[in-house]
Amino acid sequence: MTDSPAFCGNLLLRDSEKRTDTSLTTALNNPLAGVYLALGRDWLCKGDEANPQPLFTVTEARALGAEPEQGVLLGWTAQETAPRIAARLPETMQARPESLLLELRSAAMRHVLDADTEAQLAQAQHFLHWHRRNRFCGVCGSHTLSESGGYRRRCTSCNELYFPRTDPVVIMLVYSGDKCLMGRQPHFAPGTYSALAGFVEPGETLEAAVRREVMEEAGIATGKVSYHSSQPWPFPGTLMIGCLAEAHSTDIRFDREELEDCRWFTRDEVVSILAQSHPEGIGAPMRHAIAFHLLRHFAET
Repeated sequence: MTDSPAFCGNLLLRDSEKRTDTSLTTALNNPLAGVYLALGRDWLCKGDEANPQPLFTVTEARALGAEPEQGVLLGWTAQETAPRIAARLPETMQARPESLLLELRSAAMRHVLDADTEAQLAQAQHFLHWHRRNRFCGVCGSHTLSESGGYRRRCTSCNELYFPRTDPVVIMLVYSGDKCLMGRQPHFAPGTYSALAGFVEPGETLEAAVRREVMEEAGIATGKVSYHSSQPWPFPGTLMIGCLAEAHSTDIRFDREELEDCRWFTRDEVVSILAQSHPEGIGAPMRHAIAFHLLRHFAET
């Protein structure tokens, strides 16, 4: 069983503060450079479904129609000091019959990539999504250009700087004694329950966001909030901040527009849910999700 959620194993050395305008060019000239190639929402791979290989040489990337000069320098491997770059393939490109397209979320669910590669692709997906949506200045409307190997953008007219955006989301397991609170949304797989979650609002602490979201979604007052762990979630660019919250009330009044159901589960029930043996067939999020690890922590304490 994996000890951490998906997308948490990135070992690249980023050195973002030491970059210059020539960092990407220098990286592309490095014979050890490797390029990840996005085609739409998927990643082009060599190999097969059981052993996908998403890394291409710079020469291969250019031959496939990519322009790695317009890509993002993700960082360098610690062992080989080999640059890792992310670039997009032309949207008009048709994948070759022998090519393999990998959707990152499903890859994480199936554990077909090593943790480092999986997390590098998550970083790449987050960056490419941000670049695609920040091609114009929000101040004057002019074009923006990538700088520092893709780690920021600058307006070509008013010189405004833009940095990649990460949206914080709190995901919290509420507990009261040997019970924890979980809810299910209508789009969940049948029988699946999970921890409550919501975006942190401007000017709000993480603790306040946890208490507000739990009250809004379940009508439960909470007090002590403690941090557990976090998970980058590149769909499109959030950081899941896992917390534990102690309930001060247990009477559930859940938001029926937000949740389909919300209920308390005993620790023994959580153990059976994780073991896929709950008598009602209730399930939990898969191991790639931070919610699974919050539940496992509760079951083991």
